[in-house]
Amino acid sequence: MYDLVVVGAGPYGLSVASHAAAAGLNLRVLGRPMASWRDHMPRGMFLKSEPGASALSDPSGAHTLTTYCAERGIEVAHGSPLPLDTFTEYGTWFGRNAAPPADEQTVTRVIPCVEGFVLETAQGERMMARAVVLAVGVLPFAQRPPALGGLPTELVTHSTHHRDLSRFAGKDVTVVGAGQAALETSALLAEEGARVRVVARAPRIDWNAPPQPLARGRLTALRDPHSALGTGWPSWVWSRLPSAVRRLPASTRLHIARNALGPAGAWWLRERFETAVPALLGHTITAADRTAPGVRRVGGVLGERVRLWLAAADGTAHTLETDHVVAATGFAPDLSRLGMLDSSLREGLRRVGTGDAPWLDTRFQSSCPGLFFAGLLTAPSFGPAMRFVHGAAFTAPRLVEGVLRHRAESSTATSVSGVPAFPDTREREAPVARGPLSTQRHARPAAEAPSASGGGTGRLPAPVSGSKDAAEAVDARKGGDRAE
Repeated sequence: MYDLVVVGAGPYGLSVASHAAAAGLNLRVLGRPMASWRDHMPRGMFLKSEPGASALSDPSGAHTLTTYCAERGIEVAHGSPLPLDTFTEYGTWFGRNAAPPADEQTVTRVIPCVEGFVLETAQGERMMARAVVLAVGVLPFAQRPPALGGLPTELVTHSTHHRDLSRFAGKDVTVVGAGQAALETSALLAEEGARVRVVARAPRIDWNAPPQPLARGRLTALRDPHSALGTGWPSWVWSRLPSAVRRLPASTRLHIARNALGPAGAWWLRERFETAVPALLGHTITAADRTAPGVRRVGGVLGERVRLWLAAADGTAHTLETDHVVAATGFAPDLSRLGMLDSSLREGLRRVGTGDAPWLDTRFQSSCPGLFFAGLLTAPSFGPAMRFVHGAAFTAPRLVEGVLRHRAESSTATSVSGVPAFPDTREREAPVARGPLSTQRHARPAAEAPSASGGGTGRLPAPVSGSKDAAEAVDARKGGDRAE
């Protein structure tokens, strides 16, 4: 029985593991270190974030990106983009030196049981843990336009599907999106010899300005402060005050998570892009299909292409044919994508407002005691910093504190048979006025509640009363509709 199993070995998983090991927890880390960075991002990319905002977190603060680069004579400087491969190598080094070794197994199921959770892996191992952290990165949440959904991966892929873009040399490629991933992927494709264009709904491409000098006058610094997520007061708040973001109403947090720090290209990419890639802006893909083999000749070989139906902002429509479509259309936090979670557990988790992200307490624990989340899924609770590596420094120590509290509370909790139902799985805004029935909830029928026996399922351990977080967890299971 482990105190903690960390699922995922990216920046968040490794940071949590480092803090958990230092706290003396008996833990296991499952996953390929830095897998999404090593295997799913094109060679030649650069980090958009500043080097100082790209460090993983360990309790001593000794394993920073700056330290790693200094020891190897790699120049890092404010305003100078860092190669993706350097960051990936740094993360791998961090995993070897600041965290327990990661076991490269793929978790296929997380099932609640009396003592906590049972985890199963694709490699056939079965283990138990009092607490689980899901730090699965962004790959499960990749999204692409619905119109492209019926086409095969031979013709349509997400930008995270490609490490090597040289396969597209000489081909006609359409990249969908107007953010950094779309703009940099298209520039790299052009440099690999592809005939590439960008198609985006946005009426224009936004470009970040070059970062302001660190040394500035007091008035300028006050008016436009620096932060790990850029300059300006909104970025400063998202960067420095995730705990304050969590206190906002659910609808406000969802709006911030979806819209703050929206799609934009890095300033250093602009010339490379604009001199090599045409952009068809203000166009929405309304439908797509595949042409019949032999209609077009691709690289001297008869084959299928993709036909896109596009609608312009002025109401006009036309079609476009291309050899391949790369959807660089980002990621959306969605619990339904986590197929590893036992269905009764996943469906029973309380959500943030009307969204699809898990409700979390102040220490990243969900409404199922002992189940914690880190990374993208926490952005609707703690703000846009959780979409970036920078958020790991806020997450790791607080989450581990939550695991320690859960261990202490669960060891003294009174045993209760059966799994409690989750009557209301949505976090709600506090109503303006409460009627006599305003706190009633419709509970799941008893027949639908997970069984206490069979299939490894059992009760979800309840926290003891007396602490603020315990009260929050109890309120979550009761479906309380108070604003936070």
